[in-house]
Amino acid sequence: DKASMFPLVRRCCFHTPFKLQKSTGPRLLLYGKNKTTWSSVGLCLQREVCRLSRSPSLNPASVYATKLQAFHTSLPFFKKKTPKESETKDSGVLERSVKLLKDSPKPALYLSLAGLIPFVSVPLSMAVQGTYYPELAFAQITYGAVTVSFLGGMRWGFALPEDSPAKPDWLNLANSIVPPLLAWQALLFKDITHGAIMLVMALGVVLHYDVSLLPPYPRWFKVLRVAGTVVMVLSLLATITLKTISEYQQSDSRNKWQN
Repeated sequence: DKASMFPLVRRCCFHTPFKLQKSTGPRLLLYGKNKTTWSSVGLCLQREVCRLSRSPSLNPASVYATKLQAFHTSLPFFKKKTPKESETKDSGVLERSVKLLKDSPKPALYLSLAGLIPFVSVPLSMAVQGTYYPELAFAQITYGAVTVSFLGGMRWGFALPEDSPAKPDWLNLANSIVPPLLAWQALLFKDITHGAIMLVMALGVVLHYDVSLLPPYPRWFKVLRVAGTVVMVLSLLATITLKTISEYQQSDSRNKWQN
């Protein structure tokens, strides 16, 4: 009969809203044989079906457009950086570092630069004269040992105040003892090359302490420490290079004299 056909019509018409079900259900039960009622129900169902067919979610064009957009869109982490982007990023880091150095306190900046003079002057003077001087090289090693000891002792001064974020525990105070021990070991080597290599290791340890293990240090101080460490390490490596060249020249001249 007509009343039993209504659920089938409702399922086929994309689930007619509850308002339509509520308004048409009793009328079908009471006036199932009324043709006018059936025509009004059919008109309502037709309107609901047309409304659903015009929904944006069922539009084939929008579905295909979404598929094409997803197909042509790549994920951000799969994109490779162009050379211009990497150069811009590197230049930005250098610019920020230079700005931090300029904004650092003038006494700290000027005294740090003045402290690098003994490091730079030794290999520079030997390179200008074209002669390796063991006395100057040993003086550079001695000054480097003093500098490493000073940088290691800074942790004590940072950890002792009561309001300091670095507490005077075993780790902080023991780490400050390691650089002076390495510096002392560098002075015990008879060979300048071994002493310079030991100082390079000690400078790397102290830089790791200041940059990684003590985040509360100001950023300008970290940049200043990195720049100073690079200059000191290059100066020590330059002295080693001059020593190696001098030894090679001396051995070459001896071989020629013997022949």
